[in-house]
Amino acid sequence: MAVVLAVNSGATDAIGFLALGGAFTSVMTGNMVLLGVAVAGADGALALHTGAAILCFILGCSLGTRIAGTPRPDDPVWPPAVTRALTVEAVVLVGYAVGWWWSDAHPSGQLQLSLLVLNALALGIQSSTVQRFGVAGLSTTYLTGTLTTLIARLTSGHRLRDVAQSALTLLGLITGAALGALLATRAPMWAPLVQLGSLGIVLAAAVTTIQPAPDRAPIRR
Repeated sequence: MAVVLAVNSGATDAIGFLALGGAFTSVMTGNMVLLGVAVAGADGALALHTGAAILCFILGCSLGTRIAGTPRPDDPVWPPAVTRALTVEAVVLVGYAVGWWWSDAHPSGQLQLSLLVLNALALGIQSSTVQRFGVAGLSTTYLTGTLTTLIARLTSGHRLRDVAQSALTLLGLITGAALGALLATRAPMWAPLVQLGSLGIVLAAAVTTIQPAPDRAPIRR
């Protein structure tokens, strides 16, 4: 599930950077650097796009936390609240996709900015929602820490299979970015399908996997 969500992050970031004003939608460290560059170079358009992406990512993180909640000792493997939060993310991405297709896959001006902030909002939701699992180091958006942990563990003598999850998540991010970039530049009308498809796979798997708690039989006295 985390790997597929990383595919969504990679695709969304690539599309945002290439087609929605040169800003990222989940790499806020990169956006803050770009914001500083924009201020230094008096680039108002870049400052607007990166600043708006940062603010909407923060808003998404807050919304995702409100919906998904925080880890609890009695949590199942996949808390139902995670599915609800990812469903909200899917609704946001559907709205973005409609705007993308309405512009014939070439948004500009105010619409371009609107689609960028919708993507940033969506990935903010996803980023904080994954924290509900309570797994240290688990992320599907900001993966510099994941790369650092992977290298540190390999250097200290861990086996490759000990870091397989981290490696697969990084590979998912790169794969998603490659797909998003390829479609955004070669077949832009299809670009949102990478995002909608990857998130749809996760939601479909979650719905089919989550089982309601069995009813307790009444105690006879």
